[in-house]
Amino acid sequence: MISELRITLIISTYNHLRPLELCVSAFERQTLQPYEILIADDGSGPKTCELIQRMLATSSTSLRHIWHEDKGFRKNTILNLALAQAKGNYIILTDADCIPHPKFIEDHAQLAENGFWVQGRRSYLSEAATELIQVGERVHSLKLFFAGQLSGAFKGFRFPIPIIKKNQLQRGIIGCNMAMWKADLLAVNGWDEEYVGWGIGEDSDVGSRLYHLGRLRKFVYGRAIQYHMFHPILNRDHLAFSQRRFSETLQSKKIRCTKGVDQYL
Repeated sequence: MISELRITLIISTYNHLRPLELCVSAFERQTLQPYEILIADDGSGPKTCELIQRMLATSSTSLRHIWHEDKGFRKNTILNLALAQAKGNYIILTDADCIPHPKFIEDHAQLAENGFWVQGRRSYLSEAATELIQVGERVHSLKLFFAGQLSGAFKGFRFPIPIIKKNQLQRGIIGCNMAMWKADLLAVNGWDEEYVGWGIGEDSDVGSRLYHLGRLRKFVYGRAIQYHMFHPILNRDHLAFSQRRFSETLQSKKIRCTKGVDQYL
């Protein structure tokens, strides 16, 4: 573990009431606490704000709520706003619909290395398992696996020795379990706000621009584990536009996006 590491955890959310509470409560029970937790809120309504205020009152960790007005899907914008306010020097990213393993932060801290960013994996809780899990309860992956309530189970177990692949591949870039140096994110100008809709813009695009910056990825199994809660599949109508924009990023080897975090610094 790098001794001067100060971890800012950014949790993205939008009207995720119960999932957000499950997620944040799991981060309160980590073997290693982050320096701070920022909830990057893409315009949730009053009920989410009330929940966060209750959590702020009882949190043992520095917890801040970063919010902007609901004007449609603007996850990249709220991530940039959170990045601009982050006090740590190392950023871990997750979503409110994911429950971390108790050693999630500790594992990411051990994996941090100059010149690299980290891609963790996720397994999937069934709808039934998602409904049954309670705030403060640990996810028992082995029990759920044998009950047929956990898919992608190979990614849901913490191994005695992790499998780490160092590469610059596109496969498996997911924004809900990424970690990188804040300085590297600032060097690529954070997230590209020209993207609309979920997917690609908040993960593959920023990951690829980190590649273009010269950073390798640590693609990790058996460490930094999280469990994705069930929810219906979101609308995909925007993906054709996002894919075209992403193709431009790959072809041009672009490092910095034009409309990024620098407008908030």
